[in-house]
Amino acid sequence: QDRVRRALMHEPRGHAGMYGAVVVRRAAAAEGAHLAALFLHGAGYSAMCGHAVMALGRFALDYGLVPAPARPETAVRLRCPCGPVTAFVPWDGRRSGNPVRFHSVPAFAAATDLAIDVPGHGKVVVDIGYGGTFYAFLSAEQLGLDVCSSKTRDLVSAASAVTEAVKEQFKLHHPESEDLAFLYGTILTDGKDAFSEEPTTNICVFADEQVDRSPTGSGVTARIALQYHKGLIQLEQTRTFRSSTTGSLFTGKAVKATKFGNYNAVIVEVSGEAFYTGTATFTVEEEDPLKHGFFFK
Repeated sequence: QDRVRRALMHEPRGHAGMYGAVVVRRAAAAEGAHLAALFLHGAGYSAMCGHAVMALGRFALDYGLVPAPARPETAVRLRCPCGPVTAFVPWDGRRSGNPVRFHSVPAFAAATDLAIDVPGHGKVVVDIGYGGTFYAFLSAEQLGLDVCSSKTRDLVSAASAVTEAVKEQFKLHHPESEDLAFLYGTILTDGKDAFSEEPTTNICVFADEQVDRSPTGSGVTARIALQYHKGLIQLEQTRTFRSSTTGSLFTGKAVKATKFGNYNAVIVEVSGEAFYTGTATFTVEEEDPLKHGFFFK
């Protein structure tokens, strides 16, 4: 029933960039997980959200969804639409803490150095990576922009044009489910793909021009997979990723090489912070003409 998503994600309870998760426990137990999650946003649903996984890991411990949590860190097993993901959450015996890290589903390079014609921008070269969902990656410089200083609306417009062009010109394939073979969005970067201990900055524009406020956990996963595939980083080399919108940081590293269908893949560890902002009770009155929300952007 999509009215639940619309009521929670859209105004007046949410906003155009709102993101959320619905916890499902019964389905999770059948698959050996502590909880399952459905990820929601203003335009629909998604297969993976790394920052939500971090938040859900803390929530699972603090609200008793994990029996007998261990100190100093507890593994929380989640079932996401893209597959099983494990979060590792600090636990002091009373409450959870930060940083939270998670191990991804197998991540891989779907395409590299792919030439795409983007209306209004000409030909650009993109990489496509999978980190629980598919993203196109390119430097903002190719579009005449700077990921750190250009106006957000210009970055969003350009990234959205890239997304639509890639959808039209390149067919994606997922080794296990064609339902997951869709391009979720485009991540514009500062072009710093070679290994460095300095942070690299990006902005993620996903779904219907939604903008991630974090460095994008599934995007970090996909970008690490691309960098590993290209030989730019090795296993256990940690990189730091910065969100151009909020300045928040994630770290990521490839921890294990594996196979995923015909793809050479890696398991990626992403680490970051998640904080409580409050609890809320939402009310829907039947006579309210806007009870299921309205979308304004």
